[in-house]
Amino acid sequence: MSTENNKKEGRTLLKRTIILFNKKQAEKQIKILIKNWIRILKVRLGWIDEFDKIVIEYIKYFKLLKILEGHEGEINNVKFSKDNRMIISSSDDKTIRIWDIVSGKQIQIIKIHSHFVFSAEFSPNEKIVASCSADKTIQLWDLITKTNLKKFRGHSDWIRDICFSNDGKYIVSCSPDRTIRIWNVNTGINMHSLSTRSFNTNSVHFSPNDQIIVLSSSDNNIYLWNIINLNSIDMLKILKGHSGPVWSAKFSPNGQFIVSCSKDTTIRIWDLKSEKQIKIMKGHNSDVNDVLFSSDGQFIISCSEDKTICLWDVKSGDKIETLEGHFSSITKIDLSSDGNTLVSCSADRTIRIWG
Repeated sequence: MSTENNKKEGRTLLKRTIILFNKKQAEKQIKILIKNWIRILKVRLGWIDEFDKIVIEYIKYFKLLKILEGHEGEINNVKFSKDNRMIISSSDDKTIRIWDIVSGKQIQIIKIHSHFVFSAEFSPNEKIVASCSADKTIQLWDLITKTNLKKFRGHSDWIRDICFSNDGKYIVSCSPDRTIRIWNVNTGINMHSLSTRSFNTNSVHFSPNDQIIVLSSSDNNIYLWNIINLNSIDMLKILKGHSGPVWSAKFSPNGQFIVSCSKDTTIRIWDLKSEKQIKIMKGHNSDVNDVLFSSDGQFIISCSEDKTICLWDVKSGDKIETLEGHFSSITKIDLSSDGNTLVSCSADRTIRIWG
């Protein structure tokens, strides 16, 4: 196919694509599409297939579907169940609430903590819930019997975050007491207590293969720990670049990259092999509280103190969409595994479902 024919077919395809968007959406996206289209025209063969993929990626937009109300305090976290049928939220009102994603109704209200609940999440098999609190405990709740299974004690200060390993056997927790602890879910035993010495951690997550733990820290850095051998855990890497406390850091689906967000208002993508920043994204005008990769690794979603949620293209670093609606700081976000539904929670005491 000649270059001239490529250009003609490209122009026709671009026009057809733009028609798919309404005027408001097109205005936000045409520049991004044209930028990618021009790049692709430089490819001799297969450029149409690549352009089709780009068009498909950018057609997805989120709009507000539901507003869930019930919490009587700031909502600190929200998470999907693995099957995407439920979400779980945790709040300063000392409760954990489970919601049906379709009806928006509360399924369970769990009251097992005596202070703020910072995080709660479903186990991988969706049979139990783990939660952490300012009461210095981690608690396990049986979703079927609706009973409290276990209470983990060991931290000497608030527990800011927890995360199940992907096989469901372990929980990792972090606290301002400057320790990270790894717990056996079945026995409740604190298997390891790792000292962070000079820095406080804000979030903690397992890698997709459960071999690395990533920590976001108030000393502006990101720390990675090698946990392949639980009998000999070593600090693996320190990623430096943010100029303010790092509020969250999470792995890409393939485990090769990390995305982080900070008080410095930036989002950064890191290549773990080279230990270098490969993208710095700017667009929020206040603290970026949470960030995550989509399940296909093609885009990033962030939320901020500025009351907005932003979607970003990983390859270009361009902002794709901005969602507005919350009346106060957006504390956390989560995306369904199929990428079709987004949930956000806020200091305004609401959860919003976008799809």
